Amino acid sequence: MSEQATPLISIVDDDVSVREATEALMRSLGFRAQSFPSASAFLSSSAIKNTSCLIADINMPKITGVELYRRLVGSGYAIPTILITAYPDDETRVRSLADGVVCYLTKPFDDEVLLGCLRVALGTAEEEQHD
Repeated sequence: MSEQATPLISIVDDDVSVREATEALMRSLGFRAQSFPSASAFLSSSAIKNTSCLIADINMPKITGVELYRRLVGSGYAIPTILITAYPDDETRVRSLADGVVCYLTKPFDDEVLLGCLRVALGTAEEEQHD
């Protein structure tokens, strides 16, 4: 598979250890991965146009993961998004999923659960079941 055909997973998290661990996990699974310390950094990057799936922390300074998702949708970037949080909130989870977020995961999340969310986000869950 060429580099361009390999999905780019963008990770936005202000927690450097989570950001680096998630990026390393994505690479170990065969994805291209790029990480950002803030929503602003992602929004001003060229990666926004090539991102196949976004993994974003909810609780970040200035622009939260939920606000980032809404800004992207409002700007015409319907990037499948997985929200992660260390501070789960049922109201935010329900509203985010209703708004179209693919998954809402609580840190620490299981790698297999995240992989399942990625398959859904990338539309490969059903394809793999039929192979």
